[in-house]
Amino acid sequence: MISLDPVSPVPPYEQVRSQFARKITDRELAVGTRLPTVRALAAQLGIAVNTVARAYRELEEAGLIETRGRAGTVVGAAGERSRERVLRAARGYASTAREQGLTADEALEIVRAALAD
Repeated sequence: MISLDPVSPVPPYEQVRSQFARKITDRELAVGTRLPTVRALAAQLGIAVNTVARAYRELEEAGLIETRGRAGTVVGAAGERSRERVLRAARGYASTAREQGLTADEALEIVRAALAD
């Protein structure tokens, strides 16, 4: 499910967080999917429990997962809402770009530059 690159300069908690975030936003993990417990994932990856707990905490703060006490941690519906929010923003940007006379290539180049920042 999740793997760590031990030679990466990216901290382990961020590797865990970003991989789950990507799987959620790419719909690889559906809303309601139960995630491994913090202890189980830490043991599986060979890292500290607090490292996984931090990744889960950041995912929860972003609204991508929900912790339901004894019921466990599951993928939240906010991941889907985030996708819809980005789509609305993209449509707004596309409308503005057309109004300003930009070509599709010019508009995409601006987006690429903004994402690179």
